[in-house]
Amino acid sequence: MIAAKTILAKLSDKWMFLALAAAVYLSVLIFNAGLVDVAILRFAQLCIKIMPAFVLVFILMFVCNIFLDSPKIMRFLGKESGAKGWWLSIVAGVLSSGPIYMWYPMLADLKEKGMKDRFIAAFLYSRAVKIPLLPVMIYYFGLPFAVVINLCVIIFSPINGWLVEKITKSR
Repeated sequence: MIAAKTILAKLSDKWMFLALAAAVYLSVLIFNAGLVDVAILRFAQLCIKIMPAFVLVFILMFVCNIFLDSPKIMRFLGKESGAKGWWLSIVAGVLSSGPIYMWYPMLADLKEKGMKDRFIAAFLYSRAVKIPLLPVMIYYFGLPFAVVINLCVIIFSPINGWLVEKITKSR
């Protein structure tokens, strides 16, 4: 009993989550093996679907590691970057495409090199502006609505970034 408590105390949250997920799968396997087969098949299909996006993100991370070193990132997206950091993160967020979770590894890498939380939040927030979908938005909601909603997203990106930085600094 003491050994089990010691092992549990040493496990990080990531390993605890993995152990919990494995326990759930094992219990489902015992009671409904067909469901586990379907889950594994769908997981494999999902991995095949997202593999091109993973490859793209890893290529972007590789290019970032070659061309962006810590001093450059600190100059453009660090504490003293000012307005150009806001504009760079907002424009990059608007121009970015694909699933948002594919950007997380690259943003984490940039954060390790000195990118501030405010710019990460502004990037993620400004991803709500979808340039390829603007014609559809204009068609369904009209030009004034599309302009106002997208301007609001762009204007509130720095406010969101500032709030995120204030909240994360308090931790």
